[in-house]
Amino acid sequence: MLQTMRWFEWTWVGLLFSDDDAGRDAAQLFQSGLDQSGLGCVAYSEALPFHNDLDKLQRIVSVMKTSTARVVIAFTSGWGDGYLQAPHYLPYLRGTLGFAIRRGEIPGFKDFLLKIRPDNDHEDSIVRQFWEHTFQCKFSPLPPEWVDAGGRVCTGQEDLVTAETDLLDVSDLRPEYNVYKAVYALAHALHDMLQCVPGRGPFPGHSCATLQTVQPWQLLYYLEKVNFTTSGGDRVYFDENGDALPIFDILNWAWLPDGSTKIHNVGVVKMTASGDEEFTLDEDRIFWNFQSAKPPRSVCSESCSPGTRVFRRKGEPVCCYDCIACSEGEFSNETDSTDCTVCPEDFWSSPQRDHCVPKSIEFLSYHEDLGISLTTISLLGTFVCAIVLGIFVYHKETPMVRANNSELSFQLLLSLKLCFLCTLLFIGRPRLWTCQLRHAVFGISFVLCVSCILVKTMVVLAVFKASKPGGADIMKWFGAIQQRGTVLILTSIQAIICIVWLVSASPTPHKNTQYYSEKIVYECNVGSTVGFAVLLGYIGLLALLSFLLAFMVRNLPDNFNEAKLITFSMLIFCAVWIAFIPAYISSPGKYADVVEVFAILASSLGILLALFGPKCYIILLKPEKNTKKSIMGRGATKT
Repeated sequence: MLQTMRWFEWTWVGLLFSDDDAGRDAAQLFQSGLDQSGLGCVAYSEALPFHNDLDKLQRIVSVMKTSTARVVIAFTSGWGDGYLQAPHYLPYLRGTLGFAIRRGEIPGFKDFLLKIRPDNDHEDSIVRQFWEHTFQCKFSPLPPEWVDAGGRVCTGQEDLVTAETDLLDVSDLRPEYNVYKAVYALAHALHDMLQCVPGRGPFPGHSCATLQTVQPWQLLYYLEKVNFTTSGGDRVYFDENGDALPIFDILNWAWLPDGSTKIHNVGVVKMTASGDEEFTLDEDRIFWNFQSAKPPRSVCSESCSPGTRVFRRKGEPVCCYDCIACSEGEFSNETDSTDCTVCPEDFWSSPQRDHCVPKSIEFLSYHEDLGISLTTISLLGTFVCAIVLGIFVYHKETPMVRANNSELSFQLLLSLKLCFLCTLLFIGRPRLWTCQLRHAVFGISFVLCVSCILVKTMVVLAVFKASKPGGADIMKWFGAIQQRGTVLILTSIQAIICIVWLVSASPTPHKNTQYYSEKIVYECNVGSTVGFAVLLGYIGLLALLSFLLAFMVRNLPDNFNEAKLITFSMLIFCAVWIAFIPAYISSPGKYADVVEVFAILASSLGILLALFGPKCYIILLKPEKNTKKSIMGRGATKT
């Protein structure tokens, strides 16, 4: 029964059994085997009454009809070869699978039966009764009523070959075949016993048993060693418990085209010598009493496909459950999985939740639109700086260039080019060297830029002070050497900050899985937040100092006031970086790099346009104003 359930994948069955010791024991054994094997569950279990108890039968029928089980397992007598094979039952049992004692042929048995003749010496012999029943006659002395009815007289010579009786049908011998094997087992045991040589026997004193004095225990010794094969190919021997190996035929109630029902053999179940159960079934020969002509499907719940897990229904058998999809980041790759497995750290569940796939990797890439746009702006800014530098070099002898401290202007343009180019270190997959260089190059480039602006502001302030009475000596402190030295010292401080930061807590590439569950964000871990803050703070300090100094001298009486341009450029610079801090902190993943790159580009572009835009406009488009008189304005007459 269990093998059949496994074969057809039936996991939800009803159980009927006869209300006697055999039925109850079989049902209990089946239920125990079902629980241990985990093959399925019993939807209902009902004992069939022996008497015609209509109320109980109707209740059982109601249970069967309302149950979702499409298969019924029945342990009763007569299903395989008993009274249920009667013609009036067969139409209801089409498609049934039953198990019966192994059918076999007994050689010569048919011929033996045909040679039987009644014994005239025994009036009540079984053969005489069989003869009278088969040929509808009576042996003498005839009963008076038989004579009055004109009944035939049995001669004992009637032809059995032409007789129509099922009693001579030897094509379906089952209990008889077992008796045949038992008789032959005994014959083999006796044969082996008679082959014993006195003095070499297996019994005390090497004695042998004889037919005249044989004891049951002596015969049992030889029975335990019986091992032969019948003419039908069935092996007969006994295990260590003295049990013969079980063998059963699987029968099927098949419907024939003429409307009749035939019971035929569709398989066999037998125990092998190794103790395994050999189950053979020819599905092509099985008749199923369904329109689909296929085996019924009997399950309480359909199997949970990969990507889901079994969720047991409270208070119901284990075969009844719901299928729940695995959560994100979990998977199941087996049918009817009881649990979902968490994907490894660098993996995420597929959309179907049936396997894990590598997490997508996110970083600011050169291949995405955002990365391409920022790269383009960076290169464009660098190109503009180069053009402005070329213009200033070409027109270095003009008053506009000379009046604005050409050497510092050249240094400022070179530092702006570095500021634009350093953004390229923020684009692409983070690596150790890019993580270490990006903030160092950025910090040094901007300090160099702001230092040049600060020195320019100080020079402007010195010129303003020198123009007042008693201030002629102040300009000796702001010569070319002092300007270069100041820029170098201020920039060196930032370089030292970067070196200390890189040595103590160097930035490193980091795979961040905290921002998003389904993807890995590749970013640069700053290493030391304090180091990053000091780097930005130093830039901010120089920018603020430049702004304050420029603001103090914004009202110089020149037509082209450098201090006003510096004030405006530093105002843009400070505004950009003040807005950068909260935006950087709140931006996850690659967008933090985008914010920083945008701040670098915006502040660099702001300085470039604010400081050099008006000058290039005059140099290129208004050359008539590129004179000392125009630049000095009304102050030229005083000079």
